[in-house]
Amino acid sequence: MTESFSAHHIDALELPEGVLKPTSLTGQLESFTDVWVSADAGLETGVWECTPGTFTATRVGYDEIAHIVTGTATVTDSHGVISELAPGTVFVTPEGWAGTWVVHEPMRKNYTIRHHAS
Repeated sequence: MTESFSAHHIDALELPEGVLKPTSLTGQLESFTDVWVSADAGLETGVWECTPGTFTATRVGYDEIAHIVTGTATVTDSHGVISELAPGTVFVTPEGWAGTWVVHEPMRKNYTIRHHAS
């Protein structure tokens, strides 16, 4: 969705029905929707939800800045650094980041992704 102005209430934004997360280790579902994409598709922002469970993640070709709205998770990066995420947490996963998420409670985050030129 590309718009010149976009305003949404993150808690109330309806997302599509959840689907199996491709990197899930425990079968959890995820759902997301972009709420704005730049004209060159280099920048996007949206809302993501995930049910409890464990999954791996990598950032290849993009950086992500996220703000946790609901839920909690423990994230361990590939170097063993552990971060506890909860409502109000803002975190950055730069291009090249890899790690494992353990989502303890249904989670919703607002994300902004900056794609790197290929």
